[in-house]
Amino acid sequence: MTEAMTASGPFKAACVQLRAGRDVARNVEIAVALINEAADAGAQFISTPENTSLMEANRELLFQKAVAEGADTALAAFRTVAAARKIWLLIGSLPIKISADQLANRSFLINPEGAVTARYDKIHMFDVDLGGGESYRESKNFKPGAKAVVAELPWGTLGMTICYDLRFPHLYRGLAKAGASFLTIPAAFTKPTGQAHWHVLMRARAIECGAYVFAAAQGGTHETGRETFGHSLIVAPWGEVIAEAGVETGFIMADIDPAAVADARARVPSLTHDRDYKF
Repeated sequence: MTEAMTASGPFKAACVQLRAGRDVARNVEIAVALINEAADAGAQFISTPENTSLMEANRELLFQKAVAEGADTALAAFRTVAAARKIWLLIGSLPIKISADQLANRSFLINPEGAVTARYDKIHMFDVDLGGGESYRESKNFKPGAKAVVAELPWGTLGMTICYDLRFPHLYRGLAKAGASFLTIPAAFTKPTGQAHWHVLMRARAIECGAYVFAAAQGGTHETGRETFGHSLIVAPWGEVIAEAGVETGFIMADIDPAAVADARARVPSLTHDRDYKF
């Protein structure tokens, strides 16, 4: 790691909360406006939710609107705003066409020069039946990723994940052991699962890893009729929620002290206490 990438003290982080619809250009316009507002407020690292550019339930329309990474106008717009505002920008996810019949649910880390420095494809697919007619089969449209990703920020190492990954704690433990002090968990959580599990799972991942969690979320009732939970969160390494949104579009911000990671891990050094066991 270069000298420029070593931890450099506290910084301000923001999570943008959206209610993305079916119009990519409109979604990007709203997201860029909120990114600019967060930057105006002093945020140096800004993250957005899963499905930042599009929430589309119809498979045919989804594949019409999704494009390859190199042709994605949303990604180009986000690279432009990151460079213009000189911020680190984590785009929670965009639907990236990787073949005629498959997409990647891909997260992007963009640096203050507008360059993409890391990509993460969502590993765990949201294939569930929640009851009451609410059912999802993410694997019908998206190819699961196969690689965990850590990336360097000026303040330390970031572990990149997306939404349903939250329920697989071994992924986060692996990221923490790979050096991650910060975890991004952009999401489009359903309202029923959010009400039941959102806060406790986010706090658990922070506590287990002794890491900051940045969870930018979709919130409210979307054009497709889907209802997402909102409540974007920033959680400190000891498990305290230090910023939380409601359901409406906007952003939250908090002061982040990388030293709190070392402190939490020194107080409870569980990442160094793994033991082999048998059944």
